[in-house]
This record gives sequence, C-alpha cells and structure tokens, in this order.
Amino acid sequence: MSDSAKLSHTAALILQTVDHGCSYGFDIMDETGLPSGTVYPALRRMEKEGWIASQWEAEKKALAQQRPVRKYYRVTRTGAQVLEQSQRRYPLLGKLSQKSRR
Repeated sequence: MSDSAKLSHTAALILQTVDHGCSYGFDIMDETGLPSGTVYPALRRMEKEGWIASQWEAEKKALAQQRPVRKYYRVTRTGAQVLEQSQRRYPLLGKLSQKSRR
C-alpha cells in the first residue's frame, strides 16, 4: 500500500500548506481554518512518518518579538513524494495549490 493511502484529505491539506511556506502551527491553522486539535496531532503523525521535519527556533528570537518559541516545519523529500501522490488522489488539492500560487 502506498504512503498516500495513509494520508487523509485533511492531512494532505496540512502537508500542502507546509509545502507552500506556512511553517509553524498557528500559521497553518490560519491558512487552513483547521483547529489546533486537528493540526498538531497531524503534524506529529507526519513527522513520525518522515514526511515533515521540525526545528525549534532560537529562544532569543522569540523573546525579542515577545512571543512563545515556535516550532518550524518543512516538508522532506519523502513528504514531497507523498504530497504529489495525494494531489493525484485528491484532485481538489491540486486546484487549491494552483490558486494559492497566483
């Protein structure tokens, strides 16, 4: 069974959003309209699968901007392949992708 078979439409949307440059939780939630109870568990699952990788920002930067430290996500090579497969499985994702790049 392919990796994309494990990816729900919602998870594919989150993965695509990260691929388009939304790199931390609140940014992803703002872009997708999904609640934290959906986004953060999906991010953890995708990181465990190796589709995304994360890194905490320097505490100094967050303190300078007077906000909590952010965990930044990026799509891995494997994640990009899974995203490509999911865009074939969920054609609407491809249309959203084209629209968001305009």
